Amino acid sequence: MGNQVDKLSHLSYAEVPTVDPNGVDTEDGPRIGVSYIFSNDEEEQEDSSAVHGSQRDSKQEEKHFNPGDEVECAVYKCGECIYEKRARATSLDVYSPENLLNKCKAGDLVEFVATGQYPHWAVYVGDFQVVHLTRAEVKNSFLTDASQGRRCRIVNDFYKWKPLGADVVVQNAMEQVGLKDRELSWRNSESFAAWCRFGKREFKMGGEIRIGKQPYRLKIFTSDKHSHVLEFQSLEDMIMEKRRSDLRGRACVLQELAGHVSRSVEEEVQPEPVSDVLSHNTAFTAYY
Repeated sequence: MGNQVDKLSHLSYAEVPTVDPNGVDTEDGPRIGVSYIFSNDEEEQEDSSAVHGSQRDSKQEEKHFNPGDEVECAVYKCGECIYEKRARATSLDVYSPENLLNKCKAGDLVEFVATGQYPHWAVYVGDFQVVHLTRAEVKNSFLTDASQGRRCRIVNDFYKWKPLGADVVVQNAMEQVGLKDRELSWRNSESFAAWCRFGKREFKMGGEIRIGKQPYRLKIFTSDKHSHVLEFQSLEDMIMEKRRSDLRGRACVLQELAGHVSRSVEEEVQPEPVSDVLSHNTAFTAYY
């Protein structure tokens, strides 16, 4: 079926197999992680208003963004940190598109953010323009148009790999403009933009074989001292789950994780059947 895949809605954390929900890393025994089999570009949802609603001009109403609801996380591959989004590690400040233009250089990665939406990534190619994957097509747009009213920031430092030269990054992006639907090799805008900058096949659909162990670990920080860890067989799958967390927001993710931990504890400590309790009590009384 080529690169066209069907959508599979994600299970809740209660239904997703994970490592220790308390974030304790144990090396003994098998690990079970998360694997997405079918999915399409989630970002069709975030742009639906532009398709099904009224057409808007480039001066769209600014969308709400709550920095306090951001999910902070890190990603490890075989123990090496390859991605980190934490306020203590890098700046998470956001700007209006007009102000960000003064900071952008060709080859930069730009992230557009709004509360309750998937983050949207793009490659800045110069002359106030970006190349991005949106609504199943790679397009060349003005940064202000691509923002769709969202705040934005430069995210070159989120992924820890050494980037390609700026000219190569821009060339990678521009050469894909016009690709759409079955021609696409990326599942979302983040995978596309990151591939342009780092050139790694792991960002492409099917770039890794999903067999054996889960080398990728997504650590979601629930507090300064605690985290929740999910394991994945591919970078592609990990990015999809990370983006799902970004969509839901910190408060919702923490609530869902807390419910998962609570249910896990309840399953581990099951009450004895009433008949057994009565039997024990009877024996206890007779003994005295």
